[in-house]
Amino acid sequence: MTAPATGERDGRISVRREGAVATVVLDRPDKLNALNQAMWAALATVMRQIGEDAAIRCVILRGAGEKAMGPGADIGEFSDTRSSAEQATRYGAVMHAAMHGIRDCPHPVIAQIHGLCVGGALELALMCDIRICGRSSRFGIPVNRLGLVMAYPEIEALIGLVGRSTALEILYEARVFDAAEAKDKGLVNRVVDDDQVAAEVAAAAQRIVDGAPLVNRWHKKFANKIAGGGPRTPEEEAEGFACFDTEDFRVGYQAFLEKEKPIFKGE
Repeated sequence: MTAPATGERDGRISVRREGAVATVVLDRPDKLNALNQAMWAALATVMRQIGEDAAIRCVILRGAGEKAMGPGADIGEFSDTRSSAEQATRYGAVMHAAMHGIRDCPHPVIAQIHGLCVGGALELALMCDIRICGRSSRFGIPVNRLGLVMAYPEIEALIGLVGRSTALEILYEARVFDAAEAKDKGLVNRVVDDDQVAAEVAAAAQRIVDGAPLVNRWHKKFANKIAGGGPRTPEEEAEGFACFDTEDFRVGYQAFLEKEKPIFKGE
C-alpha cells in the first residue's frame, strides 16, 4: 500500500509528497485545525499507509496555515460523540489509533508547529520524534478546565519528554505558555523565528533523508523499545548488529573511505 498522492485529502487530513518526504496536514483552517472524529480516524489511516511505504524516509506533521497546529479536539461535537463514558471510550479508541499511528510509524516524524498547539494538538506533537516551533507558538493542556482527564497513552508520552513533576505542573496549572518555556521544559527541540519554521523543518527533514533509512528506522525502533521498558530478547539484541549485513552499510563505509557523500538505497 502506498501513501496518498500529493494533494490528496482524506477527512480533512491532506498529504503532500515531495520526494522521500511526506507532509501530513491537519487541514481545517476555518476551525484553527480542531480535530473532529472523522479527522482522528483519517489521520490513523494516513499514518498507517505512510508507514507501509518504504520509499518514504521522513514525515512532517503540521496544521494548515500559520495560526495554529491546533486547539485539540473539536469541543463542538462533544454533545454527540463524548457525552458519556461509553461514548468517550469509543472516541478515545479513535484518537489513540491516530496517536499510535504517529508514534509507531517506522519513519522519523517531525512536528512543524506554528502558533497555537494545545490539548489534542500538543498530544499529537508529543507522539512525534522531533518538535520544531516558532517563537510565537503557545503550548498547554488545559483539560482540567473542562473537567477532562488526559488518558494514559498521552500522559506516558508527556512524562517521557518532560518528567513526572513537570508533566503534572502542566496538567495541574493548565496554563498556556510560550515557546521559550516549552523549550525549557523539554517539550520542543528547537525554537526559531516564526518565518523560519518551515525552512528549519525542511532542512531537518533533508538531513534525515540523506541518512541511511534502515538505520533511522532501527534507531526509532530501539528508542521506542527502551522507552517501553522490559527486558530485551536475544533476537532484539542481535538486531543492533544487523546493519553490517546491509548494502547501505557497504555504501556508507565506502563513501567514507573515498570522502564522498553516500547515496543510500534502503537495502
